[in-house]
Amino acid sequence: MPEVVFPLDSSRSFTDQELVGHNRWHPDIPPAVTVRPGDVFRVHCREWFDGAIHNDDSADDVRDAPLSRVHALSGPIAVEGAEPGDLLLVDILDLGPIPQEDSGPLAGQGWGYTGIFARTNGGGFLTDQFPDAYKAIWDFRGQTATSRHVPGVSYTGITHPGLMGTAPSADLLARWNRREGALIATDPDRNPPLALPPLPDDAILGSLSGGAFDRAAAEAARTAPPRENGGNQDIKNFTRGSRVFYPVFVPGANLSVGDLHFSQGDGEITFCGAIEMGGFIDLHVDLLKGGMQTYGVSENAIFLPGNVEPRYDRWLAFSGTSVTLDDEQHYLDSDLSYQRACLHAIDYLTKFGYSPEQAYLLLGSAPIEGRLSGVVDIPNSCATVYIPTGIFDFDVEPSASGPMRIDPGMGAPRSSA
Repeated sequence: MPEVVFPLDSSRSFTDQELVGHNRWHPDIPPAVTVRPGDVFRVHCREWFDGAIHNDDSADDVRDAPLSRVHALSGPIAVEGAEPGDLLLVDILDLGPIPQEDSGPLAGQGWGYTGIFARTNGGGFLTDQFPDAYKAIWDFRGQTATSRHVPGVSYTGITHPGLMGTAPSADLLARWNRREGALIATDPDRNPPLALPPLPDDAILGSLSGGAFDRAAAEAARTAPPRENGGNQDIKNFTRGSRVFYPVFVPGANLSVGDLHFSQGDGEITFCGAIEMGGFIDLHVDLLKGGMQTYGVSENAIFLPGNVEPRYDRWLAFSGTSVTLDDEQHYLDSDLSYQRACLHAIDYLTKFGYSPEQAYLLLGSAPIEGRLSGVVDIPNSCATVYIPTGIFDFDVEPSASGPMRIDPGMGAPRSSA
C-alpha cells in the first residue's frame, strides 16, 4: 500500500485530526505535507459534509445541510520544486470507500447518499420543479450500489473525486472574487444565489491562525464551483487511470482533493447528485517544467479520462430543446436543453411506478451520459440524456404491452416543513 501522507480517523471530526485540511481556496493556506515529483502516495478523504448526512429515512439533514462548511478537502499537498508556470501531472491510481470499514455512521463506511437540495439551501439543476429536500441512501457491495429508497436498480460505480485542484495565486483569487461579486450584484437577492461570495463563518484554513487566518478567511474563495485551478468539476470519468495536468499558480502547487463519489451521472443534476462518500485516493505526481507556456495551458486543467467504467452496451436516450415548459423559445440555450432532456427522462420513468423524486435521484447518481448533440441549428440547441438500460431489474424499453409497473417501495424521504 502506498504511504498515507494525509491520514484521517473516522472516529474524529474533520477539524480534530492529526492533519487539518481546508474548505476554502487561498494561496496562504500552508501545505499540510510535502511530496516529491515521482512519488506515489495515499490520501484519506472525508465526505464533503463531514458526517452531517445520516443513514436514515429522513431528509431533514439534507434540508439543513451546512453549506458554509463544504468542501472538506484533504491538503494542501506541496510538490517539491513546483513553480508558477509549471504543469502538475497527477495520475489517479486507485480510489474507493473507507478501507476496511464496511459499516458505520459515516458515508463511505459501506454506504453513501444522494440528495435533492431544497431551493432555499442550494437548490439544484431542476430546482424550479423540485424545490424540496429529498434523500436516497445507497448500500455498497463491491462495485455495486443499491438503495431501499430507489428500488429496482443497481449501479456499477465509476468512483471518482468530485474535486481536485491546485491553489490559486493572489491575483487569480482576486479575479475570482471580482467577477463573481459582479455577477451577484446583478441580482443580489436571488434564491438560490448566483454565486457564493467569501464567507469567514465556518472557514477551515489548515494550520493558519490569528491575524493571518482572519485576513485569508475574509477573501478566501468558496469551493463550490469549478474554476481555472480545477476544483469542483464533478467529472464522472475522472477515475482510475486518469492523468490530469493542472496549472501551477503558487510555489509547491499546493494540490488538494476531496468530495469522493461512488457513482454519478453527467451533470450531477440534483446538486448532491452523486453518491457521496468518504474514502481514499492513491496518486502519483510529477512536474512538466514550464508546461503552461509549452502547451498553452494558461488556465483550466486538461486530462486523460480513466480507463475503467461499467460495461453497459444498451442505452435509452431522451432529447430536449431550448424551449421552456411554458413554451417560451430561447436561443441556443444548451443548459435549458439539458434540463428539458432530464425532465423528459423523469416523466418517462414515472410511467413505471417511480415518483418524480425517485427518478430525479436516479438520474443524478446513475452513470448516465449527457451530451450536447446540436449547438448550431437556430433557435434550438439539442441536448441528450442516455440512460443505460442494464441498471434496471426490469425492461424499460417501450413495447406494445406498455410499461411494467414496479413497486416503488418506501420512496425517497422528503424533509419535514
